[in-house]
Amino acid sequence: MNPVDVKNLTVAYEKKAVLKDINFTVPEGQLIGIIGPNGAGKSTLIKAILGLIPKAAGDVKIYDKQYRAKDRIVGYVPQRGSVDWDFPTNALDVVLMGRYGHIGWFKRPSKKDLNIAHESLKKVGMEEYADRQISQLSGGQQQRVFLARALAQDAKVYFMDEPFVGVDAATERAIIDLLNELKSQGKTVLVVHHDLQTVKDYFDHCILLNVSIITSGPTEEVFTMENLHQTYGGKLSFLDKGQMMVEQK
Repeated sequence: MNPVDVKNLTVAYEKKAVLKDINFTVPEGQLIGIIGPNGAGKSTLIKAILGLIPKAAGDVKIYDKQYRAKDRIVGYVPQRGSVDWDFPTNALDVVLMGRYGHIGWFKRPSKKDLNIAHESLKKVGMEEYADRQISQLSGGQQQRVFLARALAQDAKVYFMDEPFVGVDAATERAIIDLLNELKSQGKTVLVVHHDLQTVKDYFDHCILLNVSIITSGPTEEVFTMENLHQTYGGKLSFLDKGQMMVEQK
């Protein structure tokens, strides 16, 4: 069974297709980059898979079941900018939200759940901030807390929407180390990513997207100049001869 199987997925806003006839599967236990220009539908793809926005057509399965039947084994790290960081809660409580699929929304967390939450914070270097209000944390620290929440959930498939945006180099390194740890445990991680310079270093598998799937497959096979030109069109420029191209803003 494939961790994620998307067939004929179409999403439309005001009768305009923002995702059209999306078909792909991903291999288990790999880091998968979702790559494409601004406005290509990358975040929309994740939200449609998770049922956060309606589909016009198509079918999504997680391990051969409809998503809602598998939501306990699916973790989601949204874009940091989409979160209300003024919500009055501390870092530990945010991480404990990742345990609700295991304990239920109206039960108190057990000692085991608390231990898992603290251990998850420790893994992302945030244990000393457990009692800190999330609004008082830096952008990189907030991102680490959300990653800790995903860890605490102990999912099998993770979706992360631009986790590297707005973080410092140390946090980025900590995030990629964490993703590799999840991979080593057999987890599957799909990441919306915008930095073309790091794609080959970070991801085993790529989905190149611009409203429709341009191509998908092992990074070494599909992350080519030809496919990138097809994905980005005229929105690419070269840093220098022989170096990877970057997206023009």
